[in-house]
Amino acid sequence: MTRRSLRLRLALAGAASVGLALLLAFFGLSLLFERHVERRVVDELVVHLDQVIAGLGRRDGAVIDVVRPPADPRFETPLSGLYWQIDTPQGQRFSRSLWDTSLAVPRQTAVGVQQLHLEKADGSDLIAVSRNIVTDARLGNLPVTATVAVDRSIIDTATWAFRKDLLPYLALLALLLFAASVAQIVVGTKPLDELRRRIARIRSGEADRLGSGFPDEVQPLTAEVDGLLQYREEQLLRARERAAELAHGFKTPLQILAGDVERLKTLGQHDMAGDIGSVIKAMRRLVDHEMARARIAGSGHRATSDLKKVIASVVAVVQRTPTGQMMAWIVDVPENLKVKIDPDDLAELIGNLTENAARYGRREVSVWATASGTLVEIDIRDDGPGIPEEQLPYVLRRGGRLDTTSGGAGLGLSISESIVLSARGSIRLKNLGPGLAVSIALPRAQ
Repeated sequence: MTRRSLRLRLALAGAASVGLALLLAFFGLSLLFERHVERRVVDELVVHLDQVIAGLGRRDGAVIDVVRPPADPRFETPLSGLYWQIDTPQGQRFSRSLWDTSLAVPRQTAVGVQQLHLEKADGSDLIAVSRNIVTDARLGNLPVTATVAVDRSIIDTATWAFRKDLLPYLALLALLLFAASVAQIVVGTKPLDELRRRIARIRSGEADRLGSGFPDEVQPLTAEVDGLLQYREEQLLRARERAAELAHGFKTPLQILAGDVERLKTLGQHDMAGDIGSVIKAMRRLVDHEMARARIAGSGHRATSDLKKVIASVVAVVQRTPTGQMMAWIVDVPENLKVKIDPDDLAELIGNLTENAARYGRREVSVWATASGTLVEIDIRDDGPGIPEEQLPYVLRRGGRLDTTSGGAGLGLSISESIVLSARGSIRLKNLGPGLAVSIALPRAQ
């Protein structure tokens, strides 16, 4: 696939979309997990806070303290990450896990449990819950602020572990989504492959329209193309008719001029008659050539011809000409060999080439054909003088003539080439020494 490939562009867009979606999913899921863990941690801290408040009492009969601390052993382990602290008018009391530090709990006026974000003396972040209470009469109706906190690193560690576990699943999901995207591209662009095949059938002559059966998104395009093909055929038909009318319009004046040339000759004005005659011949060549081109352009490429039948009928006619009667004819064409070309075009093609071969050959003309894959090779040979090598490209041009004495228009090879090219074939000239071989390749019809 090239950079301009639609499939490549869709694949890259799909890969980018999948990658962006999974990247957002990765961070989004991580954030949701982090918040979920934080809520669970806060709920656990509230439970510990209730246990701390429930365990308040007087130690040694005087100082308010947590005489029944929470059962979690982390409160008794120094720097474990889980801490409690109470602030009373008699001073602070805190868990053994705080060791020789204390929590800087801001003053609060709100009632109920408050969630706080604190910072320890060593710079670590803490998530805390705190509550202001007033003790009962047994403890002297004193205000107490109870706080329980945990290191935020616990949440961060859990979040990183979650991300590490999440990555393989996201990678697998990325592969599955990309495979689904590729499958979607293949299915979605399949109508384009069918469109290409139908266009190829039109080009090869197997069909003349794209037809229906395409998805709703493609059908308007195919309808426009079919309309364009219809318009082109109509334009070709009108152009062919105009060319024919123009050619016929020229023929009558040229015929009148030819009569004037003869009258000039009888009056002894040979130079003027010769000049006008040359102009008339040039105009006739042009008219004949355009007539042939107009007919070829309008003949279409869906027609097929029986090669043996057409060659046999053409050779039979050429054999009756004065030059054809002097030749020995060798014709070897298989039965039921069909080519994709209009029968009239094929007859004119074979007629032009066999007439040339009979005109310039000495004793023999051969015509044979063979099938080679999707092509049919036709070879027409004579045993004449051939064509000078430097003149081979020239003779296929319009009006390119080596023999100016035969009276022909000099268009046979040029028209033959036009016919072959319009049928999507090829033509080659080759000197055999002696003789000339004209090799033609035409598409084979089934």
